[in-house]
Amino acid sequence: MQGAATRCGTALLKETDPVTAGPADRASYYERTGAHSYKPTAHAGGAWRTDEQHFSPLAGLVVHAVEQHLATRPEQLVLARISYDILGRIALDECEISVEALRPGRTIELLEATVSIGGRMVVRARAWLLASLDTSAVADSPHERLPAPEDLAPWVMSDQWDGGYVSSIDVRRMPPSRTGRTAAWVSSPLGLVAGEESSALASYVALVDTANGIAVQQDPSSWMFPNLDLTIHLHRQPAGPWTGLDTTVTFGPSGQGLTSSVLHDLDGPVGHAEQILTVRSLAGG
Repeated sequence: MQGAATRCGTALLKETDPVTAGPADRASYYERTGAHSYKPTAHAGGAWRTDEQHFSPLAGLVVHAVEQHLATRPEQLVLARISYDILGRIALDECEISVEALRPGRTIELLEATVSIGGRMVVRARAWLLASLDTSAVADSPHERLPAPEDLAPWVMSDQWDGGYVSSIDVRRMPPSRTGRTAAWVSSPLGLVAGEESSALASYVALVDTANGIAVQQDPSSWMFPNLDLTIHLHRQPAGPWTGLDTTVTFGPSGQGLTSSVLHDLDGPVGHAEQILTVRSLAGG
C-alpha cells in the first residue's frame, strides 16, 4: 500500500508544567515549510554535534507521521512497538518521512517509516500496531513507580552535554546509585511543530532517546557512545507531560554498549526502551 510522504524535521515534546500557551505561542523543535516539509530549529541540535539533529525529537516526529498516516482509518489501533535504525548522520536540515503498511490489518498492522535528508535515507523505523482491547482485569507490572518529579532535584544536563535539544529540556534526576545507573524525569516546554498540536504519545516518545545521556557511564569528553538504534515496547499508552526513565548503561569490553530503560509516566510503568551503543575512545583527539 502506498504511504503518505511527510517531509519533516522532528517531534513535539511536552512541557514541564501544564500548558498555558497555545501551540502558536510556543517555541518549537520544527517549523512547517510546506504541506509535508519541516525545518528543524536550533532547539533540535544534537548533543554530540550541534550541526546534527538530536535523535530524540526526530523519533517523536516519526510517531507523529505514523499517526497522520492512520488518521482516516476506522480501526482503533495503538502503537505497541517502534524500532528505529539510525543509518547515517542526521544533519540539522529539512527531511522527508515516508510511511507505508508492510502488513495491513484491522487488529494487527506493521508500518514502516523512512526518514531522508537531501535524498539520502538516514532512519528506518518499523511500528507494530495492535487492537485496543479491555484487559484491565489482568493488568499488572512488577516495576515500582518512580518518585514524583517534584520530589527529585533538577539536573542541569547542559553542564555535561551540548546542543539545543539538551538546553531545551527540564530534567529531574535521582542521584546515581553507581556509574551508569539512575532514574530521571524529562519534560520540555517546546512544541514539536510550530503552531501544531501533537499527541501525548508523540510527545512522550520525543523524550525517550534522552536516556543515553542521563545515566552517564563515562565522561563524554573522553569517550563517544552514540546509539545506533532505539526500540520502544509499550504495554500501556503513556500520558504526559513527563517521560520517566529508569536507566542502566552497560559498556562491554569490545566496543559495544547498551542503554536499557524501564519507561514510566506519572501513573507508573508503561514499557521498555533499548539502545545499542558504539563505544569509542576520544583519547588523542
